[in-house]
Amino acid sequence: MKLACVREIAQLAKAEISDEVAAAYAGQELQFGPDYLIPKPFDTRLILRIAPAVAQAAAESGVATRPIEDLDAYRESLQRFVYQTGILMRPIFAVAKRQQPLARVAYADGEDERALRAAQLALEEGIARPILIGRPAVIEARIRKAGLHLRLGVDVENVNPEDDPRFRQYWEAYHQRMKRDGATPEVAKAAVRRSNTIIGALMVHLGDADALICGLVGTYTTHLERIDAVLGRAPGATLYAALNAVNTDRGPIFITDTYVHEDPSAEQLAEIAWMAAQQVQRFGIVPKVAFLSHSTFGSSKRASARKMRAARDLFVAAHPEIECDGELHGDAALEPEIRARFLSDSTLSGSANLLVCPNLDAANILYNVMKTTTSGGVTVGPILMGVRAPAYILTPAATVRRVLNMTAVAAAAVQR
Repeated sequence: MKLACVREIAQLAKAEISDEVAAAYAGQELQFGPDYLIPKPFDTRLILRIAPAVAQAAAESGVATRPIEDLDAYRESLQRFVYQTGILMRPIFAVAKRQQPLARVAYADGEDERALRAAQLALEEGIARPILIGRPAVIEARIRKAGLHLRLGVDVENVNPEDDPRFRQYWEAYHQRMKRDGATPEVAKAAVRRSNTIIGALMVHLGDADALICGLVGTYTTHLERIDAVLGRAPGATLYAALNAVNTDRGPIFITDTYVHEDPSAEQLAEIAWMAAQQVQRFGIVPKVAFLSHSTFGSSKRASARKMRAARDLFVAAHPEIECDGELHGDAALEPEIRARFLSDSTLSGSANLLVCPNLDAANILYNVMKTTTSGGVTVGPILMGVRAPAYILTPAATVRRVLNMTAVAAAAVQR
C-alpha cells in the first residue's frame, strides 16, 4: 500500500502541473527536477489518484476486508471532495464519454493557457477530441511553459488561422452566408483571417468539428453575432438565450437569460424558459420553473409584473407537464412556506431550481451575486441556447474547470 502511494506521488511529480497549482504558484515554472520533487499540496489529483491506488493495493494484498468492487465508481465518487460541480456534471460527463467517436470540440482561444489545460484534461477524462485554433508556434511555446504534454498533430488537431489549407473553402463558405449582408470576397477573407470564432463556427458548419467553445477573449455580443452569422438558429427557435448554473447548499440553481436579451417579452420569456427546462433535464434534474418579479401573485400592477405573469401563463399552456409558477419574489420561489402565505394552491412544489428573470440586468446581477456569495465561484455556463449546432460562448472570467465543464456540455450535445 505504501509502495502504491509512493508510485502515484512519483508519477504526479513528473506529470504536468494542475490548474490549481498553477494558480497558487503563479509565475513559477514547476517541472520535475531538483527544485520540484513531489507534487504541491494544492494538487487536487492527489486524492483522485492516491486513494484508489492504495485501495487497489489493499485488495490485491488481501489486507482489505471489504475491497472496493468498482474502482472506477470509487474514483468518480472522490470528485465530490474536489470539484463542487462534480455531482452536477456527472450525467453530462457520462454522455460525453459514451460518444463514439468522441466529439471534436474546437477551441477558438486555442492559444489561451486555460484552453490548453482544459484540452489536456478533456483528453485525460476521455470526453472529447480537442481542436486548438491558433498559431502553432505560440501554442507550443505556451504548452512548454505550462508543463503540459499536449502534442500538436498527435494528441490534438491544430488549425493555424494564418496558414491553413482550408482557408479558401472557409472564406468562400463565409462569403456565401454573408454576401447579401455587405460581405464582398475580400471582406470575407479578412473576417475569416482575423476571427478565430468565425473559423470555429465554419468548422462546425462544414463538418470539420462537432462543437465550438469561444469567448475567453472579447465580448459576448461580438461572439454571438459571429456564431449567428455562420450557424444561425436551431429549427423552431426564434431567439437565442443564455443559461447559467450555480451550485448552492440547496442544490444547483439555473438562471436565465443571463447574457442575450435586454428586455424580453412575455412570449420570448416563455420560449426561453422552455429551452432552459430542456437543458436542466440534460443534467438529470427535474426542472421546477419560477418566473421572478418584484411582485408575488398580483401584488403589483406594474408592467414588468404583468409581463412575468403572462409569461407563466403561456408556459403553462404550452408545457403543462413542467411544474412552474409566477410571478414570484425570489424568496417565494425558493421557499414553499413563504409562497403558501400568498397562495395555498401554488402550481409549484418545493423549491424552484430554474429562475427566469424579467430582463438581462436582473438575471446577470442575480447570477454574479450568487456566484460570489453562495457557490464560491463554482458555476456552469453560460450555455447558449437556440443555436443550430453546439456552440458556447464563455466569458473572460472563466476558469479552467469551467472550460472543461463546457467542453463536456458541448460534447454531450453532439447528435450522432
